[in-house]
Amino acid sequence: MSPALIFDLDGTLVDTAPDLLGALNAVLLREGRPAVNHADLRHLVGFGARTMMIEAFRMSGGPAEESRLPGLIDAFIAHYKKHIAVASRPFPGVETALATLKADGTRMGVLTNKPQELTDLLLPAVELDGYFGAIHGAGRYSYNKPDARVFHHVVEELGGGPALMIGDSATDVATARAAGVKVILVSFGYTPQPVRSLGADVVTDHFSEIPALAQRLLNGT
Repeated sequence: MSPALIFDLDGTLVDTAPDLLGALNAVLLREGRPAVNHADLRHLVGFGARTMMIEAFRMSGGPAEESRLPGLIDAFIAHYKKHIAVASRPFPGVETALATLKADGTRMGVLTNKPQELTDLLLPAVELDGYFGAIHGAGRYSYNKPDARVFHHVVEELGGGPALMIGDSATDVATARAAGVKVILVSFGYTPQPVRSLGADVVTDHFSEIPALAQRLLNGT
């Protein structure tokens, strides 16, 4: 049976930071706050809308009232849904590597903590959905990464067998360890910690290296 490669989404396959931070700044400007610099909050992508909102308000003049956070988050998501792929693009080398893997018969899935509704909008918008036999976002189950059960669900949907996690963060490493599989991290993602300190089996600077690295890890070499 061919291996199953399970990919994180934001910061691994697609550079989604421009549109996420654009939606965040749209809410700030509506609230009379100054826009925040993308460099200041890029590392928070992947921690959820609530975390981004709290930190953006703190940086732009003071914390948001707790009672107003749900409405602010709803406004953020509404804007993001309408602008989900204005500037978001696959990282360099992603499409070529996925095409190579697909041609080799590799089974591929997406496992992300991005809400399922937004995941299902984004992947077709950046023309990546056709590569994946299983796409699991947050909300599909009552538990998310790093719970090993969600990893196993994706692998089972792809038909079982040997598998590997590919991501950009400590959450992806924790997911792989919980599931008992190896993990590759990309160095160009959104983790606030130094990526080489997170305990991955391999870290790569180039997505084009992933087919060869995956084969090496799955062969135990």
